[in-house]
Amino acid sequence: MNSNDLKKPDKGLKAKTIKPKLRKPSDNVSMLNDDWQGYAVSHQAIDSESNAEKATDQFHAVMLLLNKELYKLISASTFELRNKVELAKLSFIDFLKDKLLMVKVIKAGVPYPMFSLIQQITPFSQEDWADYLDLSGKSLGRYQQQNKTFKSIHSEKILELAEVTHLGLDVFGNAKKFRLWLDTPNYALGNNKPFELLKDSYGKDMVITELIHIEHGILS
Repeated sequence: MNSNDLKKPDKGLKAKTIKPKLRKPSDNVSMLNDDWQGYAVSHQAIDSESNAEKATDQFHAVMLLLNKELYKLISASTFELRNKVELAKLSFIDFLKDKLLMVKVIKAGVPYPMFSLIQQITPFSQEDWADYLDLSGKSLGRYQQQNKTFKSIHSEKILELAEVTHLGLDVFGNAKKFRLWLDTPNYALGNNKPFELLKDSYGKDMVITELIHIEHGILS
């Protein structure tokens, strides 16, 4: 065998190209916007690749369930804003951008199953939620036990906090960093903690404005 023989490829052997195995998305997976993809659901730091993948999968699963709950709520109501095709494509992220639809859902009331899912994608504890909704822990527990629908005043606050979380995760990238920002006195907000300002609508608007400033690199 000479050196030329070594350079000749064996036609009988073909290089096997290994393609990564991709998970086939369902129709609902395609509804997930890039805004929230990849964010950690856990409030703890992700310190390994496997944990990051697990948290991302968990987040996607919650978002899919939220899409389904939203579809169930709207399709069972008297809303006349969308046809069936448009409604089937509506994701929870799209919903947060549709203020008119949000108003109608607030009037109808957020059912507990939807609230429970929203809880899982926000950096707020059960105690935080009870405080924001001005409900006792026992009252909040009864909503869960009886699978109740929240009143309009509570539904509005639930969706406000979901809206703030959407923007906060977009700006900071994960729940832990966002929660740290919420708990830190902010000069632009009169040295108040953003977390405390979220208790009323005017404060929520101030927090959102500051998050937008940060997103665009406008530092106060």
